[in-house]
Amino acid sequence: MPGKLQPEILRESVLNFTGAVRSDLLVGGGIGEDAALIRVPDGILVAASDPVTGAARNAGKLLVHINANDIACKGANPSWLIVTLIVPDSMGTAFIHDIMREIHETCAEMGIAIAGGHTELTDRYAQPVISGTMMGITHHELSAKRIKAGDVILVTGHCGLEGMSIVAHDRPELFAEIFTPQEMNVIRSWENDFSVVKPAKILRDYAVYMHDPTEGGINGAFYEMQEGSGLGIELFRENIPVSPLTLRASERLCFDPYNLISSGMLTAVIPSESVESAQAELKSAGIISGIAGRFVDGEKISFTTNEELWKILRI
Repeated sequence: MPGKLQPEILRESVLNFTGAVRSDLLVGGGIGEDAALIRVPDGILVAASDPVTGAARNAGKLLVHINANDIACKGANPSWLIVTLIVPDSMGTAFIHDIMREIHETCAEMGIAIAGGHTELTDRYAQPVISGTMMGITHHELSAKRIKAGDVILVTGHCGLEGMSIVAHDRPELFAEIFTPQEMNVIRSWENDFSVVKPAKILRDYAVYMHDPTEGGINGAFYEMQEGSGLGIELFRENIPVSPLTLRASERLCFDPYNLISSGMLTAVIPSESVESAQAELKSAGIISGIAGRFVDGEKISFTTNEELWKILRI
């Protein structure tokens, strides 16, 4: 099935192979870890890499945001981006020019330098391969291994906003009989909400761990947090925000909104004694948050991790 590797395959075929052991690698690849933490003289270098695979429109802007989100979730300011573009020769240099201009404009707005990369035309692929590696410096050491029983999960944003926006832009006919033109414009506008940098900057002084739900949605994020922490979650599903528009689409197209790709959501694990202060600071910045659950000793919840966007796009 297309999408991220299932955790058991990831462990066996990827995470078992880690190269040399180095004491300066504080956090490496692992389930639930968005980015690597590497000790450097000025603090901790955060590095993350992600591609864009499901979107056609605004792929350059999305590439910047999904990589910046991973850096922000580790408590750093996104600072440097390396871009890899492998483009079908049928699309030509015009596509390269357009997507690099979009990446440049988004990076310029966010204070991110494009530090290099690799670009080529190829006759081996029908679709472009668009990937980025983002870096930043932090003094926070956020990791799933720091999560303790009793810690609370705060969430911002709403489930499936990225997937809904992608469908509204790239496959609008699927929504034609579900939404009015005005509602379609609202869903398309969610492309402006993919960044979690602002709430992550606020919460990095409170959190022991942060994560942005991408493929597999919020359910995938919960699964990864359980696996990374070794703890179970007492879930407060009624507090997890889902737009009525997303719920309506899920009923008509038979998909689970909790498993729909959700860049723009943020999950932050906060010690219980700091939750009130963290939510107050978010509120003062105009950011709505909810308490989605808390970590507990005991049996883990079973979550599905399959990404629903691929099922929708095959309709």
